[in-house]
Amino acid sequence: MENVIHVTDAEFEDKVLNSNLPVVVDFWAPWCGPCRMIAPVLEEVADENEGKIVIAKVNTDENPQWAMTFGVQGIPTLLFIAGGEVKDHQVGAGPAPALKSRVATFLDGVSESAAENGNGKVQ
Repeated sequence: MENVIHVTDAEFEDKVLNSNLPVVVDFWAPWCGPCRMIAPVLEEVADENEGKIVIAKVNTDENPQWAMTFGVQGIPTLLFIAGGEVKDHQVGAGPAPALKSRVATFLDGVSESAAENGNGKVQ
C-alpha cells in the first residue's frame, strides 16, 4: 500500500475514516505555496513510518466536501485521524522538525491507546 495517497470526496470515508492505520490528512491545493512546501516533508514522514501511518492528500479545489465537513478554512490544514476520529489538527505550514515531532506524538498516542484497549486496534 502506498503511504501517500490522493483521496477524493467519494473515497474519503473508506480510505481515511475506516483506515486500520492512523492517517494524516493534508487538505491542500496546487496554487498554495505553503502546501507545496510541506509536501516533501509529508512524503518523508510517510517513508520513515512505512506501515504505521498513511498520508492522505485531499485537493480542496477538486474535492471540497470533507474540507467543509471538518470546517477547513485555510490551507494547508492537517488532520490527524485515528479510529475515524480527529485527534489533532494543524493549520498552516511549519518547520519540518516540528511537523515530524507532531506526527511522532500522534503515533505515540495512538499506540498507547491501542495498548490500553488490549486489542491493538487504532482508537
